[in-house]
Amino acid sequence: MDKPEPASRTTPDGLFVTVDELLYFFRPEHAPEDRPHLFNYHLTIHNHSDTTVTILARKWVLEYGNGEVDVFEGDKIIGKTPVLAPRESFSYDSFHMVGMNARVNGAFHGVDASGKTISVSIPFFELNIPREKECS
Repeated sequence: MDKPEPASRTTPDGLFVTVDELLYFFRPEHAPEDRPHLFNYHLTIHNHSDTTVTILARKWVLEYGNGEVDVFEGDKIIGKTPVLAPRESFSYDSFHMVGMNARVNGAFHGVDASGKTISVSIPFFELNIPREKECS
């Protein structure tokens, strides 16, 4: 028996993500030895579309300077399932701890008011360790 094709995902016009702030911290409390660089980010999911959307899951992709890639997927966003009516937004803070420079992107996945599967891309952003901390 053939496996069914996954449902295609669309991004409603007006649904987008912004990276509002990116902060760097060196060796915060409880940082692993191999990942002493913490980048705290603040994101906002904006719904300027004509439909209500529910965000159910997220996927993050970290591409490191040495070519390695980590993929993080899961349900919810910081334990929440945001429901965004037209003109509403959802903001949150989270972080990544790294041992070297990395490039980050990903997507949020969910459904619109009619039950259609949607996806909205997280714009690429860079986790660039300040030069004076690179060899620390």
